[in-house]
Amino acid sequence: GVNCLAYDEAIMAQQDRIQQEIAVQNPLVSERLELAELYKEYAEDDHVYQEKIKDLLQKYSYIRKTRPDGNCFYRAFGFAHLEALLEDGQELQRWDPGVTQVGPRCDPGVSPQLMELIERVERRVPLPELLAAFNEPATSDYLVVYLRLLTSGCLQRHRRFFEQFLEGGRSIKEFCQQEVEPMSKESDHIHIITV
Repeated sequence: GVNCLAYDEAIMAQQDRIQQEIAVQNPLVSERLELAELYKEYAEDDHVYQEKIKDLLQKYSYIRKTRPDGNCFYRAFGFAHLEALLEDGQELQRWDPGVTQVGPRCDPGVSPQLMELIERVERRVPLPELLAAFNEPATSDYLVVYLRLLTSGCLQRHRRFFEQFLEGGRSIKEFCQQEVEPMSKESDHIHIITV
């Protein structure tokens, strides 16, 4: 009845406040941070994480944090890839422009947005400009949509292989529609680790 509706509305309002607080406190992609910052995030008595951080420090120096909004994996992957292309001219020469064509399910506005980011990288824009572009929600969200559709397309093209990993009798198409394609679908939060 009425109490249930009020309770549901209160929960939704609280979720909105939490999301707004996260958005205020966390950029979509952060500046580079010392990897040692992770020590502060995990308890000193959590020896498993402390050892993992020590291992990471042997190979990497910095991290970039991404906003934990359910799109962080795709945003982190997209930024890390474009940052690597910006820093490695040879890798940029191997870039396949055909990768921007997802297929008929792709929003036609996605490919031009991605191409604009690629053109910025090809022009060798300063890294802060690329970072600023990723912190514009519209630009960042277009890239996330593109990467979600690209992932969905790849999973569906290779459905025979991937279906064996699904539980609950769902098809790959159903899995992609429910878990891969929707924006802000929660997954584990990740950080971008850079040398």
